[in-house]
Amino acid sequence: MTDHLSLLIDRLAEPGQPATLYRALEETTRALVGHRLFTLLYVDGQDVARVWSSHPAQYPVTGRKTMGATPWGKQVLIEKRAFLGRDMDAIRWAFYDHELIASLGCGASINIPVVYDGAAIGTMNLLDAEFAYDEDHVARVRPLAAALVPAFLLARRQA
Repeated sequence: MTDHLSLLIDRLAEPGQPATLYRALEETTRALVGHRLFTLLYVDGQDVARVWSSHPAQYPVTGRKTMGATPWGKQVLIEKRAFLGRDMDAIRWAFYDHELIASLGCGASINIPVVYDGAAIGTMNLLDAEFAYDEDHVARVRPLAAALVPAFLLARRQA
């Protein structure tokens, strides 16, 4: 894992930020655990605002969701605990757009809070086929979310 995090930190020094980092994170997580959909969202009040999407037609950058007042929001944004949704029942519980998620062939989700100074400032989200993920997958990608702190602080400041 250290090599993957080191690679991402090195990418922060490259021009074209934050897209350079976002692209590297998408590629790294795909190599580590796989995904069909990859999104990055920063917290803006009760909303999360999308800054990166592997499927911009269905999940456009600048899209927003009100998630803070949901059970998912309580777990991920307030308690700062990762969400592992292993099947469509969990996806339906967590996300109002579960039908769109299913239409992309996704039925499992990993949502990692990006935490800075004691607060969740965003999330890193991976989705794949039903039962594609388990706790080991969460453990593999969780440390990578820390690389997003500078980009998400900038996104929040520019909002």
